Amino acid sequence: MNNPVGIISMQFVRPFRMENLALFSQIRELGFEFVELLVPEPEDQLNLDVVRLALADSGLDVVLAARVNLQRSISSELTQARQGGVDYLRYCIECAEQLGAKIVGGPLYGEPLVFAGRPPAPANDAQIARRLHHTVEGLQQVTQQARHSAVTLALEPLNRFETDIVCSVAQGIEVVDAVDSPALGLLLDTFHMNIEESSLPAAIRAAGSRIVHFQANENHRGFPGTGHLDWTAIMHALHEVDYRGPVSLEPFRRDDWRVGLPIAQWRAPHEDESEKLRAGLALVKSSLTLAGVAG
Repeated sequence: MNNPVGIISMQFVRPFRMENLALFSQIRELGFEFVELLVPEPEDQLNLDVVRLALADSGLDVVLAARVNLQRSISSELTQARQGGVDYLRYCIECAEQLGAKIVGGPLYGEPLVFAGRPPAPANDAQIARRLHHTVEGLQQVTQQARHSAVTLALEPLNRFETDIVCSVAQGIEVVDAVDSPALGLLLDTFHMNIEESSLPAAIRAAGSRIVHFQANENHRGFPGTGHLDWTAIMHALHEVDYRGPVSLEPFRRDDWRVGLPIAQWRAPHEDESEKLRAGLALVKSSLTLAGVAG
């Protein structure tokens, strides 16, 4: 398996701004083949034409990660929020087209929980049905534009503490199949899968050809190989479904174990993590290679 392996930009800095373009060369020197950038907010003041040139100069491809919230959520009960979600996804597609990105991934449905300060609440059958309807309807509105722009949207199931819309791979499959567009697939993240799936390999096999992006993250978001995930079994499952797309790393859990530390919040690195990143990359690459060789 010769999948391209990349790293998310927030491993190094957040927000990503024009003064951070030199990171592209550093990422390439570490051995990564693409960078996963957060879809820029207006306040980031990114010149996307310049960013695209900087990516080309460094020899990096790019994948985009959407940042939904309660005001841009296609699953919302609120009409204004659903329209905000559709408008935002259209904006994501436009950014991808300008940057030359082929994939925009993330919890495209919106409705964040912990990071939005929104506690989970009970939902009756009618509300659950409306959530599914709104999610499918919203994605159907934007996939035609995505297809025209040669952009694939990648729907990411998040664990139960981060959303109450799509938490499992089975739920993701249901939504993708209902939308029924070649411009929509699944993004699988092993961090979330470790919480919600009884078997990661079985979930990967069930998703099959729907997988368009894959995030190889440890159970505790540390560097690959420092947790308990079975990377050999995971990569074998990807090989079984003939997955040839990008694999990105997000090991942004820092080496800090103080009691009372809010580890769910992003923190800047406080040490040079280059060797840990190289080691994690080597593990993922070797596991991919072994899966292809062993068959």
